[in-house]
Amino acid sequence: MRLRASQRLKRSVDFRAVREQGRRMDCGVFQLIWRAQPAGEAPRPARVGVVASRVAVGNAVHRNRAKRRLRELYRRNQDRIPAGLDLVLTARAALLRLDFAEATARFTQACAKLKAHA
Repeated sequence: MRLRASQRLKRSVDFRAVREQGRRMDCGVFQLIWRAQPAGEAPRPARVGVVASRVAVGNAVHRNRAKRRLRELYRRNQDRIPAGLDLVLTARAALLRLDFAEATARFTQACAKLKAHA
């Protein structure tokens, strides 16, 4: 199942707002930045944006693989994310060296911490 358009951050304004106003969590192989939706807006599902830079991850093949992994982690665990949050997941090169089960465990731990903070 793919992520619907309403579940993704697409505009640079949204990415910038999360990065500037959000809270950060370092998960080792990726960084999680989150921001609650502004008060007064109608409730909506959580949205995610994925970033993999050339400096942090490597060439295009590695960046695309890292982004696919992060999107899949989010897709499989989206029920653990509280509604109304915007997330930005930033990949690091170590994500590609880690097996998927360990990456899933780290993302699950991050989701548990996220529920405690949100």
